[in-house]
Amino acid sequence: MTRLPLEPVDRVQEIKGVRFAAAVQFRQLLVTGPPGCGKTTFVAKVGGWPEEGYVDLCANRWWTAQSLSLRPREIHLGLPFAGQRLGVSVFDRDWIEADPPLTLELERVVLPPKKRFFFSVDWRSRFTFEFLLPEPQLILERRLQRALRGTHPVDEVVRLDVIQRQVEIYEEIALFLHRHDLMVYVRRDTDQPPFRITDSTSQADGGSARQAS
Repeated sequence: MTRLPLEPVDRVQEIKGVRFAAAVQFRQLLVTGPPGCGKTTFVAKVGGWPEEGYVDLCANRWWTAQSLSLRPREIHLGLPFAGQRLGVSVFDRDWIEADPPLTLELERVVLPPKKRFFFSVDWRSRFTFEFLLPEPQLILERRLQRALRGTHPVDEVVRLDVIQRQVEIYEEIALFLHRHDLMVYVRRDTDQPPFRITDSTSQADGGSARQAS
């Protein structure tokens, strides 16, 4: 399983009883992660927007989507996989049942433009991504309990190997966004403090992803 290089955030603030990095503003928050990671619980805890959002990271100007106008909120990510024209979420059957497993194509992620002029919008600092990434075994236990209630169709398929791959994919995306200068924090559970990614590799000016104009 992929392991992100993480360290505790040294300066924190408390918002509605939850610790966040001192640099975070409440209305920036986008909470994401694999199924069963605790997104709904976390957003409810901080008094965020109750409806789920969906963002296809390979769609043009995804950062202007109406689903992102109300924050904090939880979002599911559509991700670029080989052989798939549009973004696919890791709970779609096309992803779960693919054999061999679909390969992530990070170069197809569309990145917000950098701020160029004084009055232009700084899209890369508009959002803070909070990735909830508990251990796969913990997610498995929670999803098996949730499956008994029958509240989430996604729980029709609950396997540890699938959950492990889902967490790995989200770790890859978290690292990718961090390397392109978007604001990213990681939590190992809803009641855990935020961590920052310590990887210092910057690809913000490189050609490894689609740069918006």
